[in-house]
Amino acid sequence: MNAASFLDRVKSGKLLCDGAMGTQLMLAGMQPGECGEMMCIDKPDAVAAIHGRYAAAGCDLVTTNSFGATRTMLVRHGVDGRLAEINAAAVKVARQGAPSAVVLGDIGPFGDFLEPVGDVTPEQCVEIFAQQAAALREGGADGAIIETMSDAAEMALAIKAAHSVGDWPVIATYAFIRTNTGAFKTANGLSLQAAMDNAIEAGAHVVGANCGTSLTLPDYLDLARQLVMAAKNTPVILQPNAGSPAPGIQQAGPAEMGAIAAPLRKIGISILGGCCGTTPEHLAVMAAAWKS
Repeated sequence: MNAASFLDRVKSGKLLCDGAMGTQLMLAGMQPGECGEMMCIDKPDAVAAIHGRYAAAGCDLVTTNSFGATRTMLVRHGVDGRLAEINAAAVKVARQGAPSAVVLGDIGPFGDFLEPVGDVTPEQCVEIFAQQAAALREGGADGAIIETMSDAAEMALAIKAAHSVGDWPVIATYAFIRTNTGAFKTANGLSLQAAMDNAIEAGAHVVGANCGTSLTLPDYLDLARQLVMAAKNTPVILQPNAGSPAPGIQQAGPAEMGAIAAPLRKIGISILGGCCGTTPEHLAVMAAAWKS
């Protein structure tokens, strides 16, 4: 799928992305400290079933189980030599479980620091992300979603890397916190406006937010308004958490998540999904409200 055809679909429909993967993998037997991405090879039917449940819930887009499948993340589990195999398997099981859905190759942070804080040069960072992006694209992914970022430079380099492997849609999302002053920023202090500007200038076709620390559902509605304003003419995706382990933040049930779907559409969100704590049950209720 090229970028233009994907953007046409974004403009013409109420697209729903899937929800959390990590908690679903735990329910499928993933143990603490285990490389969840290896389940695409070791337990492909279990991972495919997760994608299938999200597709059955009404999700138009499914995200591959490859969030931590860069070389720098896989080396921690001693499986970096299987990078191409893991990413290709992630696409294969997503397609198996959700054959009618758009399959987005998931790319998360590379797990290290750029110079001058760390030792990784921008050129090395691009190569790290490009290696994974190429494996996902060669495996048959329809597009890339670069998510849970907090650093502007890392995001821009990841977007550059994704573009280097071909013409396909590139979605870019940050994780935000809300400061004591009420402003939304990333964990390393990047403002919401700067985050959106950075991703758009780097070439992202869709921008937005996934995840957030200690954010309530009303916070996500406020975040959505600011994202749409900051992104201007670029489509916005929002994937809120169902809850947070922070004190005072309660887990939101499917009905509560579904209740914010229609307001988010009115605000101007183009693609809705879920992040931490969301399940196929959450997405099914969200789908009913989002697509009505």
